Amino acid sequence: MSESSSEGSLERYLGNAIRDIRQKHGLTIADVANLAGISRGMLSKIENAQTATSLETLTRLSQALGVSLAKLFSGFDDRTGSAQLVKSGEGMEVVRRGTKKGHTYHLLAYDRGPRKVFEPFLITIDEESETFPSFEHPGVEFIYMLEGIVQYRHGKERYLLHPGDALTFDAKVPHGPDKMVQCPIRFLTVLMYPHADEE
Repeated sequence: MSESSSEGSLERYLGNAIRDIRQKHGLTIADVANLAGISRGMLSKIENAQTATSLETLTRLSQALGVSLAKLFSGFDDRTGSAQLVKSGEGMEVVRRGTKKGHTYHLLAYDRGPRKVFEPFLITIDEESETFPSFEHPGVEFIYMLEGIVQYRHGKERYLLHPGDALTFDAKVPHGPDKMVQCPIRFLTVLMYPHADEE
């Protein structure tokens, strides 16, 4: 990025940040301009990235908005992100209790923090799959059918799932595949775990 385009990007970022904070606090351009000791026209130009501004003016604006100067810059040029790409067929194969022959789990994302928030699996069941146990665990589970037909049990209820069907349920209630109607069966399941204070 050239120096001039970088400066333009910063001006747009600061303008948006100032406008967002001002609107969040329910302040008008006139309110903030008066508090900062600048004209309304100048503030409008700053918010719309039509002019560069001095550090002194930015300091006065941050004080008028009730935030630190650092707050105005927070997040600028933050391109590190935390996106995680798992290419097709590269999900880590895992073995879960009671799932042996014919029942394959591929984990599609890996938690890198100290606490699991969710786990997405691509599950494949073929003709050779054995009898399924019941699963019970904290949180909420979401299932989206991709291929095949399966009867899925949750507590005392039975649900016949076709491709395109989605099922969401309390995972503390015993659940699991009950009957394979049409194989192969593939579905995406996402386990969403509760926060410590929700368990």
